[in-house]
Amino acid sequence: MAEMRFSESVSARLDGDVLVVAIDNPPVNALSAHVRSGLVAALDYAAGARDIVGLVISGTGRIFIGGADIREFGKPPVAPSLPDVIDQIEAFEKPVVCAVTGAALGGGCEVALACHGRIAGENATFGLPEVKLGIVPGAGGTQRLPRLIGTIAAIDLIGTGRAAKAEEAVALGLADAIAADPLTAAIAAARENAGRPLRRTGRITIPAVDAAAVDMAEAKVVAKSRGQYAPVEAVRLVKSAGHFDLEQGLAEERATFLRLRDSEESAALRHVFFAERAAWKVETLTDVSPRRIETVGVVGTGLMGSGIAVSALTSGYHVIALEQTPEAAASGRERIAGILAKAVQSRRLTAEGREACLARLEATAEAKDLATADLVVEAVFDDLSVKTDLFRRLDSIVAPDAILATNTSYLDPDTIAAATADPSRVVGLHFFSPANVMRLVEVVDCAKTAPDVLASALNFVKRLGKLAIVCGVTEGFIGNRIFSAYRREAEFMLEDGALPHQIDSALEAYGFPMGIFAVNDMAGLEIAWARRKRLAAARDPAERYVEIADRLCEAGRLGRKNALGWYAYPSGERTIDPAVTAVIEAARAAKNIVPRAFASEEIIDRLLAAMVDEGRALLAEGIAARPGDIDLVMINGYGFPAHKGGPMFAAQKS
Repeated sequence: MAEMRFSESVSARLDGDVLVVAIDNPPVNALSAHVRSGLVAALDYAAGARDIVGLVISGTGRIFIGGADIREFGKPPVAPSLPDVIDQIEAFEKPVVCAVTGAALGGGCEVALACHGRIAGENATFGLPEVKLGIVPGAGGTQRLPRLIGTIAAIDLIGTGRAAKAEEAVALGLADAIAADPLTAAIAAARENAGRPLRRTGRITIPAVDAAAVDMAEAKVVAKSRGQYAPVEAVRLVKSAGHFDLEQGLAEERATFLRLRDSEESAALRHVFFAERAAWKVETLTDVSPRRIETVGVVGTGLMGSGIAVSALTSGYHVIALEQTPEAAASGRERIAGILAKAVQSRRLTAEGREACLARLEATAEAKDLATADLVVEAVFDDLSVKTDLFRRLDSIVAPDAILATNTSYLDPDTIAAATADPSRVVGLHFFSPANVMRLVEVVDCAKTAPDVLASALNFVKRLGKLAIVCGVTEGFIGNRIFSAYRREAEFMLEDGALPHQIDSALEAYGFPMGIFAVNDMAGLEIAWARRKRLAAARDPAERYVEIADRLCEAGRLGRKNALGWYAYPSGERTIDPAVTAVIEAARAAKNIVPRAFASEEIIDRLLAAMVDEGRALLAEGIAARPGDIDLVMINGYGFPAHKGGPMFAAQKS
């Protein structure tokens, strides 16, 4: 029989006596109104056809169903609703089996939960990531998932929004089996279950569980939420499934979903979602093809370089790691191997994957070995003469079409590029430490960077699974320039009467994982100190300058690395140090400043204002393309709470 079409995005074909339904709604097969209506039409057709014994739901492309259509949020509802579609699937009299290739996320996972069988492809993932958008599952996820996999596992998956890969899904009971050809296996399963009693997820009794174990699982989610409301509500709903019948639970879930959907938190997280989509769109690169990159050179194997190397290795690249001596190269290889070993221990990488990575790694002290690299990323000491000398050497070693990338934090990449014969092949790739963990990369479009070099850098970052934000050349780029601005404001408040722990406490209460002075201690105070000394000669004498941080550095207080910074770390734990308070009080006295008290609200207002003012300057100068790009940098690089939307978004809402 020819293909049947039930809507613009839902079609079907008969495989003997099984109706095979395909959803084709690129790019992620979102559950738009026409998908929902097409699924209902397919179910109705199968219900009325006596020769059809079962139905299979599949998605075309690399994704099964990527979730609800977020563009429909805030608009009048269009029937059929997703809960109604899912109820119809679960109540269907003939077996409905889903063939999950790729991701079944959000509403896609809820569709899978309602099916009577779930066959996973080898690359399948299942997840309910709604809390990442400030909402909870709204079509049965919080009620059906605990019935299928138990309360503890459901609290973990729904409360964190993380996804389970195919093997974990089968182990949990979320998927029935893994198949190399999930569509064929799903068709066989539908045929096999024809005429048999069907397993309807909503009718499964949730197994009893120890209350203490539930409390522990809940505490883990709450600890990670850092003030975000949706994870707490998600856990409450999962727990409610144990004492509500399905109808009651679905009603409470839907009411909670609708309430959170209209919240400021959800609006902020949706802003972040769309900002990430927009960040990859660079108008000047519309018709530009990237260069081929397969071998990546990394110069320097310290903390930053080894992290970059690991990111490249785990993304399938061949890596040549260059150090100054054979001994340093051997140590660098050991450092990289150690990071990979930790990834195996945390189950982010298999033992086989680690061995494959090491097989693609070459550690060397011979610069000439970089001749085969398609891209070389330098991660050496942030000193202009060191970097320019390195780029002069690389210029004569690598192929003419190889790309050279600098990882500088504050130095001028245009000056570094000028040291080469062809500055058009130089680009900035500012990774954040540790580079194998941190998601953000500022991709710096230098004055002479060729369009295809910029496109190649973006493609490289995307393959690493990281978030690229394109920016222009300015000291500190987007993130460090804003960080410097609000650190300066924080130091003004120190002089005027606040103390480091008061400012940090205000930031942490707002949702930052760590306050600004604690962050300085983590990074090391000598980095900013070196920059201040470098800029001292050009500083306007009339400009307010706070010397407290300089006094701490002069006293040998460099942060966590020597257990003394803005705080003391006598046993590794952060403690308030009276010696720092004394330095602050002396600085005030030297300027005849009478200290005053600061409320947390004023601290946050002033720090946000400093971020926003600098952000607006970056936009005016063309360094940042969009306010959303600034928000993403601050969220992913500096701990700004995502559920506040970023400083530029927060300023719009205030």
